[in-house]
Amino acid sequence: MEHNKREDSALPDFRSPDFLKLHIADVMRFYSAHAVDPTGGCFHCFSDDGTVYDRTTRHLVSSTRFVYNFAMAAQYLGSSTGDCDSKDELYSLADVRHALRFIESAHRNQQGGYHWEIQWNCDEKQQRDDVVEGNVRCYGIAFVLLAYAHAFMAGVSEARAGVFETFELLEKRFWEPSNGLYADEATPDWTLLPYRGQNANMHVCEALLAAYQAVDDPRFVERALLVADNMTRRQAKLTGKQSPGSHSDKETLFPWGNAHLIWEHYRSDWSVDWEYNADNISGDIFKPWGYQPGHQIEWAKLLLILERHKPDVDWLLPRARELFDVAMQLGWDHHHSSDAGICYTVSTDGSILDSDRYYWVQAEAMATAAHLATRTNEPRYWDWYDKIWAYSWRHMIDHSIPVDSNTNTSTVNSNSSCNNDNHHHSTAWYRVVNRANKRPIGDVHRSPPGKTD
Repeated sequence: MEHNKREDSALPDFRSPDFLKLHIADVMRFYSAHAVDPTGGCFHCFSDDGTVYDRTTRHLVSSTRFVYNFAMAAQYLGSSTGDCDSKDELYSLADVRHALRFIESAHRNQQGGYHWEIQWNCDEKQQRDDVVEGNVRCYGIAFVLLAYAHAFMAGVSEARAGVFETFELLEKRFWEPSNGLYADEATPDWTLLPYRGQNANMHVCEALLAAYQAVDDPRFVERALLVADNMTRRQAKLTGKQSPGSHSDKETLFPWGNAHLIWEHYRSDWSVDWEYNADNISGDIFKPWGYQPGHQIEWAKLLLILERHKPDVDWLLPRARELFDVAMQLGWDHHHSSDAGICYTVSTDGSILDSDRYYWVQAEAMATAAHLATRTNEPRYWDWYDKIWAYSWRHMIDHSIPVDSNTNTSTVNSNSSCNNDNHHHSTAWYRVVNRANKRPIGDVHRSPPGKTD
């Protein structure tokens, strides 16, 4: 269908905590009304009106993200005691537990890992989960850890054990001490595949920070710092010495200067793999060739959260600023219009490869801009925040449901993409609310020690 650009001359106050909370509540009402599957877990595939058009596809990442969504909503919008009116019951811990049980019972395999994708088939006589993709991916386990951490912080006391169990699973099956990073994927019997990637490590870092907030174990923040250092500095520097076609150890000066961006793909020895998906530039949105501005921005956000926990580490803030600034320089389509949004991928020469605008990129950018604005007191970051929000408000939000992506032609599908879970924009809005209320980056409402529902 044709996407209707919103031309309202008067935009909301995007910095207002009241506006943000109302916006979060409106979106969560959509998911509370349509997402919960009484037979187990949550539906992942919705039409614009909320109709579930695929009742069986269940992807580990979306299954875990629904735990996060309901856990955060229970903390910010509802009541953890059960003593709440009918509106707040939409955000109770019952939904958190329901979504978490599905991960444990349907996604978990007999070898202790988690199936990447299943078909959930349930009728009155039986419940059956048919494995579609059985390989175990570090990226998925990272979100299992995130789910347990946020469930525990919301008041699900039994989730605490899952935090430690999942960390140990990552430690045993994916951690590579000699490289100080995590491997990417394994077969169901735990044979590691040769591909290595930054994306899994970024989300493990995110999950480790949540685990640290949840249980206050210093191992988690120390590991998060090590992964961040190795990925955003050591590995990023390789893109200068190992640039495409280079046979020299000399640094390469990129079109955007000497700021080393983070490449997506690596070989098993963690050397840069410039060829991975080079012949399929737009065909794999999860592992695209090129630099992803959205991932540079996500790393900037994580570095800012790390700085809160590690204020004596002096490289975190400068590197966060550098990653955000260069990502916005390259990713914002300055040539298309002044109201153009952030593109998906750019080439090694700085040109835009995939000009589609994905909601998660805009969401991560607005949250990181707000973090930088409050951390540095530089107005230009609030300018970026307002600009990104204005673009999203006019082009990506139809003001009743979230939309996944937007292209230059401003058309969208009537069916949202399968695995629609609202994670990135919910994360962004909660974090901006924290910054607007001058709470620490990454903070959430935490139950007092020992408090359960």
